[in-house]
Amino acid sequence: MEPSRVQNNEQSQTQTRSPTSTLSQAHPDHPRLSDLGISQDSNSAAMGHPSVGYTSPTQTTTPTSLSDADSPPSANNDQPTPMLKRPGGLSEGPNARSKSVTVADGDDTYGVLNRHPASPPLRSIIKPSRSPNGNNGDPSLTLKGSFRVGVSEDRNKRCRRTMEDAHSFVYDYAGVRGQGYFAVFDGHAGKHAAEWCGQNFHEYLLDALLSTPDLPVPDLLNKTFHVVDSRLSHLSQAGKTQSGCTAVTAFLRVEHAVDTEPRGFVNPGLTVRGLMDGKGEEELEAQTSVDSKTRRGSMGGGSGSVGGAGNEQLRRKSSGRRIRDFVGRLTGSSGRDDGEIEEVTPEPKVDAIEPKSEHGLRRVLYTANVGDARAVLCRGGKAVRLTYDHKGSDSQEAKRITDAGGFVMNNRVNGVLAVTRSLGDASMKEFVVGSPYTTETALDDGDEFLIVACDGLWDVCEDQEAVDLIRGLSDAQDASKKLLDYAMTNYSTDNLSVMVVRFSQK
Repeated sequence: MEPSRVQNNEQSQTQTRSPTSTLSQAHPDHPRLSDLGISQDSNSAAMGHPSVGYTSPTQTTTPTSLSDADSPPSANNDQPTPMLKRPGGLSEGPNARSKSVTVADGDDTYGVLNRHPASPPLRSIIKPSRSPNGNNGDPSLTLKGSFRVGVSEDRNKRCRRTMEDAHSFVYDYAGVRGQGYFAVFDGHAGKHAAEWCGQNFHEYLLDALLSTPDLPVPDLLNKTFHVVDSRLSHLSQAGKTQSGCTAVTAFLRVEHAVDTEPRGFVNPGLTVRGLMDGKGEEELEAQTSVDSKTRRGSMGGGSGSVGGAGNEQLRRKSSGRRIRDFVGRLTGSSGRDDGEIEEVTPEPKVDAIEPKSEHGLRRVLYTANVGDARAVLCRGGKAVRLTYDHKGSDSQEAKRITDAGGFVMNNRVNGVLAVTRSLGDASMKEFVVGSPYTTETALDDGDEFLIVACDGLWDVCEDQEAVDLIRGLSDAQDASKKLLDYAMTNYSTDNLSVMVVRFSQK
C-alpha cells in the first residue's frame, strides 16, 4: 500500500530576526580546529595535503542515554559560566538528555517513557483470517509483545562538541495493548527544542487522541505538530533560546478491521489534560522535567503521566500546600514542621485495555515528519520511505519560501538553515514552518521492521542499504547498534540517533 500524503499550508506568523553573521554563531555545536587536534597553521594539510594521513574515526561506546555528566568540561573550572534558568523543565547542560532506557518488572510498562516490558522475545501474531464481512482481521489477534524497540545514540565526539538529539518510545501507547509510539528529534542551534520534544511530544499527541478520537490520525498528527510548534515558540521567547529541531514520529495504532472510516480504541481510564487548548502545559512540564523527582508513568506507573493519570493528586497536593502557607502567614508559623515529609497518595495504575472487535483487528502505522529525519519501513526486504526530506535543495520547498518573502542561498533558508521545516526556530517561523508530511500504512505479514533515525545516518547510508544491513538481525537493539557503527565507520559528521522497531510476524 502506497502511503498517502496530507499537505498542510498553515504557517505561524512571527517577527523574523537577522541571520547570524559568522559560522561560529550559526553553528555553535560545530567543533573548533583545536578540538579536532588541528592547528591553524595546518589548515592546508587538513584539507587533504598528501603529507597528512587520514585515519578512521575512533569507535565510541554507545550510551543508553546522555546526561550532563557526559558534557565536555568548562575551559575554566574555577569560574563556571553562569547560565540562564530555562523554562519548560529543560536541563542546563549543553547535551540533550533523553529519558533513560529501563525495563519493567513485568509485561506492563504503564506508559512509562523509554521503558521495555520484561518479556524479551517477540511473540507471534496469529495470521489474520477473513471475517464474514469480507475484511481481513481476527478477533483473537495477539497483541501483547507484538513489537520490540532498540535504540542507539552517539554524540560523535570527533565532529560534534555537544549532543543535540533526543529520542522517545512508549509501549502500549495510549493505554491500548499492542500500540506504540516512536520518535527521534534532531536539534540545531542548541539542544532545548529536541530535549523538550523528547520529554513532551507524546503527551500532546495523546491529548489529541483522547480529545478528538474520531478525527483521522493524520489530521491529529498535523494538529499536534502545530500546537507543539506554538508552545516551543512561547518557550523560546521566555527562555532566550532560538533552538529548533527536525522531528520524525511514528504511531502504531490498533484498529477495527473495517473498510469504512478507521476506528481505534480509547482507554476509559485516561482523561484529557487540555494541552490542545493551551491548558496544563506548565504542570506537564513540571512532571516530565528531566530533573523532576516526581516523574510519573503514562498511566500512573512511577518514574514518568499521560492523559491526566494522577493529575488530581498533584492538584490536591498543590492546593494543600497553598492553604498551609496561607495559614502560616496569618499565624506567623511555617504551617509545617521543618522535618516533615509531605505524604503523596500513590497513584492508581491504569491498566492497558485488550482491544477486541467482531470485525477483527489490524495494525496501522502513521508517521509524520518535519525536516530531514527519516522513517524507513522494510516490506518484504524492500525499503519503503515513509517520510519526506524538507531541505533547501527541494524545488517545491524553495518556491514556498520565496513566495513567503524569504530566499534560499546555498540550499539554506535565508542563507542560514539547511532544513525548510522544523519545530521551534521561532526567529524564522515565517519561512521554516512546522507543518508535517504524514503517511498512513496498514501493516501486513511482509512488514518486518521500521528504522527511525536522524540525518546523521542517512547522510552516509541509503534506505535500501540500511535495510539490507540489519535484515538478518532478529534483535532490535543489535540492529540499531549495527546501523550506528556503520555510520561512524563511514565518517558521519553529525550526532547519531538510530531506533529500530521490529514487528512480530506469523
